Amino acid sequence: MDGVAEGEADGDHAPFPDDYASIQEQLLGRWPESAIQPSLERIDAIMDLLGSPQLAYPVIQITGTNGKSSTSRMIASLLRAFGLRTGLYTSPHLVDIRERIEIDGAPISAEAFVDIARDVGPYVAAVDERMAAEGRTPVTFFETMTAIAYAAFADAPVDVAVVEVGMGGTWDATSVCRPQVAVFTRVDIDHAEILGDTIELIATEKSGIIREGAFAVSAQQDPAAAAVIRARATEMGATLAWQGDNFWVVDRTVAVGGQVLNVHGLAGEYDDVFVPLFGPFQADNAAVALAAVEAFLGSGAFALDADAVREGFADVVSPGRLEIVRRGPTVIVDAAHNPAGAQALAGALAESFAFTHLVGVVAVLGDKDVAGILTALEPALDQIVVTQNASPRCLPVDDLAALAVQIFGEERVQACARLDDALDAGVRLAEEADTYAASGVIVTGSVVTAGQARVLLGGRGA
Repeated sequence: MDGVAEGEADGDHAPFPDDYASIQEQLLGRWPESAIQPSLERIDAIMDLLGSPQLAYPVIQITGTNGKSSTSRMIASLLRAFGLRTGLYTSPHLVDIRERIEIDGAPISAEAFVDIARDVGPYVAAVDERMAAEGRTPVTFFETMTAIAYAAFADAPVDVAVVEVGMGGTWDATSVCRPQVAVFTRVDIDHAEILGDTIELIATEKSGIIREGAFAVSAQQDPAAAAVIRARATEMGATLAWQGDNFWVVDRTVAVGGQVLNVHGLAGEYDDVFVPLFGPFQADNAAVALAAVEAFLGSGAFALDADAVREGFADVVSPGRLEIVRRGPTVIVDAAHNPAGAQALAGALAESFAFTHLVGVVAVLGDKDVAGILTALEPALDQIVVTQNASPRCLPVDDLAALAVQIFGEERVQACARLDDALDAGVRLAEEADTYAASGVIVTGSVVTAGQARVLLGGRGA
C-alpha cells in the first residue's frame, strides 16, 4: 500500500537542524520502520541524487530472521582483524540511533552524523516534495537512516560495508547496494503480515539480496527456505555455500564469558576460537560469519590466518544479546522478540548460566506471536513479571498477564504497569529466592524492552 496513512504526520519536513538531538527527534518523527512500504522508489531517488555512494565500496549484506545483528558484528570484527576499515549498519537500535551506523568499530560521532544528515537532508526533502505532490508516502525513517549510513561510509571512506537488512530483502531500503557476498542466517516465521505467512514466501523476499555473480553463504535452513535460496542463486549465477555441507562447527565448549569453537571453514580449519557470546546459535552465527569473510577475502579458495580469525572473534560485542548488565543478582538483557529467538534464548540460558532460580521480566509488542514467545520461555523461568515498554505498539500489561497466566499458572505471574517497577520486582523476587547466590533475572521480549532496561540499569547507548 502506498499513500498517506496512519503513522505519518505529514510529508512536509523541515531541513535538518544543526544539533544532533533535534535531528534525532525529527528523524524519529518520520514514517516508522514498522509500517513497511514495499518500494525502493524513494531510496533509489535519494541515492541517485547523492551520486550513488552505496556503490563506492564493496558490501556484504546480511538477511535472515534471527541473529542478523550478531552475525553482522562478527563479520565486521573479523574484517577489521585483517586490517580493513569497516562500515557497519544494523537495526534496530537499543537506545540511540547512532548505534545503527559504525565506522571502524565505533558508532558514528554526533558531529559526523549531523554533518552527513545535513548533506543528505536536501535530497530527502526533494523526494518528500515529489511524494507529497503525488499524495504518496514520504521518505521513511529507515530510508533516511539508510541514506545517511551509505553516505557516511563513502565519506569515511570505508574499505567494506557490512549491511544488515531492516526487514526482508528484495524491497528493503538497504538493497540499493550491490553486495559481493549475500549472507543468510536461519529463516523462520516473523513479520508474517508483511513478508508472508509461509517459509517459502519469507525466503523468497529475503533471497532477493543475492545478486548476479555474487557469493551467497547460508546457515542451515528449513528445506522450503533452502529450495528458494538455491533457486535464486542458480538464477543469478551465484556461488552458494551451505552450513553443514561446505562449512560447519566441528565442536564447541562452554567457557567463562562465552564459548570456544573449532570451526571447519570454506577453505581452512580454525581451532581454539574464543567467541565472547553465549549459546549454540551464536556458534552457528560465528561459522556463517567466518565463511562470509572467507568468501569476501578469497572467494573461499584459501584459508585465512588463524591468529587474525581468533583476534577478530575475541573482539566481538553484541549489545542486548544475552548481555549481563548487573551482578548480585545477575541481570541479563536480551532482545529476543519472536518464538524462535525466545527458544534460542531459553536454550542458551540453560547451557551457559547455572541459575537455580530465574525470573523473567517481559514486555512484548502486540503484533508479535506473544503466546509463542511465552511458551518458549516458560521452561526456563521460575517466575515471570510482565510489563510494558515505551513503544506505542506494546501489548497492554493486562493482556500480557492474562496470556502469561494461561501458560505459567497464576502463582508464577506478577504484573507491573511500568518497566522500572517490573525490574525492581524481578530483582526482589531473585533476592528472595532461597538460592540467592544462583538467582538471576532475564529481561526480554522486545528490542525496545532490552534498550530501555539497559538505560534503567546503567547501560549506555552510542
